Amino acid sequence: MGQPYSGSLVRLRAGGRHGYNLRMNPPYWQQASAALALCDPVLATLVERFSGTALASRGDPFATLVRSIVGQQISVKAADSVWARCLAAVPEVTPGGVLESEPETLRACGLSARKVEYVLDLARHFADGQIQVQHWSSLSDAEIIGELTAVRGVGVWTAEMFLIFNQLRPDILPLDDIGLQKAVALHYCHGERPGRRFLVEQGERWRPWRSVATWYLWRSLDPLPVEY
Repeated sequence: MGQPYSGSLVRLRAGGRHGYNLRMNPPYWQQASAALALCDPVLATLVERFSGTALASRGDPFATLVRSIVGQQISVKAADSVWARCLAAVPEVTPGGVLESEPETLRACGLSARKVEYVLDLARHFADGQIQVQHWSSLSDAEIIGELTAVRGVGVWTAEMFLIFNQLRPDILPLDDIGLQKAVALHYCHGERPGRRFLVEQGERWRPWRSVATWYLWRSLDPLPVEY
């Protein structure tokens, strides 16, 4: 991916297929929300406003990454449409299932030629063991980002989204995310776009729960909870 995100976060609704409705919430959510509410008045308001929702993971690392590639640089509506066609065309969204599909089949779903290359490269990395999910629990955030960004089409932003939405890592601050920048501008900067230094300094207040703070700020901009 390698490009800062330039729209609202993609919510790809998968329906009931392939187990994508198996949702998991972070065990630390209540603790993190309470801590953020104590240290930041803006977040205190957001925690109260959105008390009935939480970050959720659907649990499938490969599908989460494919979904993020599908959603790069297109609108939420377009991404939903392409993803629905992918689910209809590919028997199983697994590395093997994708590699067995013809590139033309993926193109017909609405993926660009480059995105097809990215998805196939991702599938090969999973299939040949270059990406070994079972080891990630012992890796740092930076180590996982390094492993993922070795895949074509997966940049730092995509890897950060993966850490937040799939691995449920609690302390990720995606500095290049436009949604985060917009929310910080709205709530902390009187509408002015924040600089990188300001974001870093603001993020220090939220440690070790920067993913949670980011989620609440996203939520303040979006009528629906953000999911991958």
